[in-house]
Amino acid sequence: MKIIESTNAPNPVGPYSQAVKKGPFLFCSGQIAIDPSSGTLKTNSIKEETTQIMENLGAVLKAAGMGFEQVVKATIFLRYMDDFQEVNAIYGKYFN
Repeated sequence: MKIIESTNAPNPVGPYSQAVKKGPFLFCSGQIAIDPSSGTLKTNSIKEETTQIMENLGAVLKAAGMGFEQVVKATIFLRYMDDFQEVNAIYGKYFN
């Protein structure tokens, strides 16, 4: 088992790791829209929030030597279903 850490993603705010690699599998922790360079939470728009989350996840994947093309399952929690189309459009840019 190997703990994965990236300085290009926000530090965990609790007793967990950004990701853990076990054999060929990588288990990533959930991400929120914290800009790792400033520590600020980006919530001015759902577009800004979603983009920051995906960038954070990408940084963790990169630190593990992986990319979005290797993701098997991802879960997104929405507070408002009215945001679904915009979130899905941004999300889709990261996956082929």
